[in-house]
Amino acid sequence: MNNETIGTAAGLVWNALAEGELGTKQIKKATKLKDKELYAAFGWLAREGKVTFAESEDGKELIVSLV
Repeated sequence: MNNETIGTAAGLVWNALAEGELGTKQIKKATKLKDKELYAAFGWLAREGKVTFAESEDGKELIVSLV
């Protein structure tokens, strides 16, 4: 995995989140990314200050939304 791959994955995640906050399972389904790619994309977007994270009510899933 390189910066270009991670940047592309971050773009897919960004587009999925344009509809509103989503859980990790929903994002993974919408983007068809592997776990490693998904979490690298989260890191990329978080580093740029473009996403926020929260836990679901049951604490079993990460909820992600655009800033």
